[in-house]
Amino acid sequence: MTDEAAASAADQFIITREDRRFAEFCESCRRARYIGLCYGVPGVGKTMSAREYAHWNELESVLGPAPYRRGGLPPRDSGPWQTVLYTPGVVNTPRTVQRDVDHMWGRVFSLAAGSSWYADREVNPDPRPPDLVIVDEADRLKTASLEQLRDLYDRRNIGLLLIGMPGLQKRLARYAQFSSRVGFVHQYQPLSGRELQHVIEHECVQLRLQPPLADNTDAAVVNAIGRVTGGNFRLVDRLFVEIQRVMAVNNFSTLTTEVVAFARESLAVETT
Repeated sequence: MTDEAAASAADQFIITREDRRFAEFCESCRRARYIGLCYGVPGVGKTMSAREYAHWNELESVLGPAPYRRGGLPPRDSGPWQTVLYTPGVVNTPRTVQRDVDHMWGRVFSLAAGSSWYADREVNPDPRPPDLVIVDEADRLKTASLEQLRDLYDRRNIGLLLIGMPGLQKRLARYAQFSSRVGFVHQYQPLSGRELQHVIEHECVQLRLQPPLADNTDAAVVNAIGRVTGGNFRLVDRLFVEIQRVMAVNNFSTLTTEVVAFARESLAVETT
């Protein structure tokens, strides 16, 4: 495998069953103009799915500042630009929530309309404004900020999706005016089975193992990684960073259960 091919494989977004379910969930909220709640343990992949669905990686260079800015303009065909992804600050007020969402709403709408982003792009004569707002880290929002979002939802007749930790759905159930508008609830599940194996194979490509693994990934290795990470996307990634270090230090070229065990000892995770 060439360096270019390996880099391409490393940057590729891995579409899983949960990612597809999340996209369907977003579409349901958009079409029905409902409030949806998505909850799951930290690191399971909720934010990555939201960013992929909203094409947020491409938008960051336009909407910045962001921690992973890529620079330049987003590809003109990477839309459609109909979703706003908002992450409230740790300290937030109804005023800042309204200001930030309005700002991003206007920028995304301008991009959808084709106004001035590309010199050779025709302006869309009938642009569609964003009709879905996804709020990540919704656990940060206090009651007053939630009420501000509810007001935005009512006034603009949009879909609204809140992403947070397990327990978010129970907390919001105490606010009758908000919970009465909730139409869908989705629990984001960890990786398991064949999809966990696929992610492991993808990580092995990043390590440039030759061959990456056998045609059918060794079951013992998959089981060992599954026990350490519980199928948590973030923990799988962290584990493979340590696996890479262990293999480089010891000049290993084959991923084994012993390598996984060594890597696990350096991680602050609980074995499931």
